[in-house]
Amino acid sequence: MIPKQFTERMRDMLGGEYAAFEESYQRERYQALRVNPRKVGGDQARLPFHLTKVLWEPDGFYYGSGDHPGRHPYHDAGLYYIQEPSAMLPARLLDVAKGERVLDLCAAPGGKSTQLGAALDGAGLLVSNEIHPARAKVLSENIERMGIGNALVLNETPQRLAEVFGDYFDKILVDAPCSGEGMFRKNEDAVKEWSLENVRLCAKRQDEILDCAAGMLRLGGRMVYSTCTFAPEENEGSVGRFLQRHPEFEAESIPLLDGMSRGFSLTTDETRKAVRLWPHRVKGEGHFAAVLRKTGEKERGARAHTPGGEEIGGRKEEYKSYLEFEREYLRKKIEGKFLSFGEQLYLIPEATPLLRGLKVLRPGLHLGTLKKNRFEPSHALALALCKEEARFCCNLEAQGSEIKWYLGGQTFPWEGGKGWHLITVDGYSVGWGKLAGGVMKNHYPKGLRRP
Repeated sequence: MIPKQFTERMRDMLGGEYAAFEESYQRERYQALRVNPRKVGGDQARLPFHLTKVLWEPDGFYYGSGDHPGRHPYHDAGLYYIQEPSAMLPARLLDVAKGERVLDLCAAPGGKSTQLGAALDGAGLLVSNEIHPARAKVLSENIERMGIGNALVLNETPQRLAEVFGDYFDKILVDAPCSGEGMFRKNEDAVKEWSLENVRLCAKRQDEILDCAAGMLRLGGRMVYSTCTFAPEENEGSVGRFLQRHPEFEAESIPLLDGMSRGFSLTTDETRKAVRLWPHRVKGEGHFAAVLRKTGEKERGARAHTPGGEEIGGRKEEYKSYLEFEREYLRKKIEGKFLSFGEQLYLIPEATPLLRGLKVLRPGLHLGTLKKNRFEPSHALALALCKEEARFCCNLEAQGSEIKWYLGGQTFPWEGGKGWHLITVDGYSVGWGKLAGGVMKNHYPKGLRRP
């Protein structure tokens, strides 16, 4: 039941292409995943699925209708992220380099954030923000599953972040809340909630979010604005209005790949430099993306200042039990700043800004819990380790019974050294177990266990 006002507008926009656009709603939608290069590398052949390339994302692959990657233990191990193929474009356009400071302003559920985290490759800083608390929790869980340790997950308004992070980031992604027209085929709720009034409300909200982002980007910095809607008011309109309000920004032309088309010319020809993905032209849903650059350059060699200063980390006496755990159960020494929030211990990214006054869900890599006279490692730490970095490793086969028992929260018999074991599936870390008396006690998080 596509709204009449929507179809009338789309007929005007697409002209002779409208019939093909309408027919695309009758086809099965394309399903894809993006491999985690920090775990899989470039060898997607390790994945037991029928994979074909996504044109605009080197790590993106369509999978077959008979594949079920969400049910496979490799999903729990963070080897890939199931992501709509068109949604892979904006983070790729941001062109993130290792070591940069990057903001994903509207980040939940985490597909684009984990894509940006992969590009940073463990160096630099990723700030992933989500204004809605429940969605921010899902975002944090996905950051954890993909083994990204240099990410701060925040639950703030764009306005609050703009107060704290002036001229701070090298790159910013604004995948803005929108009317969701490009997801009509995927999400029935998007159809039910659509109205022209909602389109106008979204456009107004997008203007406010973009203004906040503008103040957080350094000179010469790059920003990508994207939506999953077709509405010109929210796409080219938002970009055109932004450029009128911010003459210090300019649009950059995005190279077109097969099936992509230019943005419409509305308030300025600059909007023609944006790209649109149409479901009748590409193997994916509807999407819009524009690249915006803040003109000028920061001084060569100048280090971006950290507003309010940097977190200094804790003293070794505060996390003595962790160091004992590390000596006994890890083959690597974890270097960096340690920060405790109550009983919870984190490894915070380099140059982490002062977090006081911010709503923080995850200030880096969660190492574990500082219990009285002992340390209990976190699930996040397990997923950030590889098998060679743990002293004891319990490797289970993806098709075996033990991995099903483990992911379901059950114990199972095992032989080996007493204490903490990194549980792996075909060599990929998936969680912790604790061996005692020939029984592997299960420490897979209860909220993630499979029925």
